[in-house]
Amino acid sequence: MVRVPLTPEERQRGEHFGALLRQARGERSMVEVAAAAGVSAETLRKIETGRAPTPAFFTVAALAWALGLSLDDLAAACAEDTDSAGQAMSA
Repeated sequence: MVRVPLTPEERQRGEHFGALLRQARGERSMVEVAAAAGVSAETLRKIETGRAPTPAFFTVAALAWALGLSLDDLAAACAEDTDSAGQAMSA
């Protein structure tokens, strides 16, 4: 199966999502948060840097739980970013 390349908007949303996680992590180490979520530190690093812009749902849910974030709040923040990017592109 061939994966369709991501659009620039999807990449931007992934970068924004990674930045949200990085901000929520604060002073906690990547290793600490990754261990609490049950994912590798490398996976968390790729998500935070935007190199893995479309993480699996259960990875997102585990990271949100480990960081004390609401999935609703994360989804809203990502949707807001997509809306503002779309408005800027159409202006």
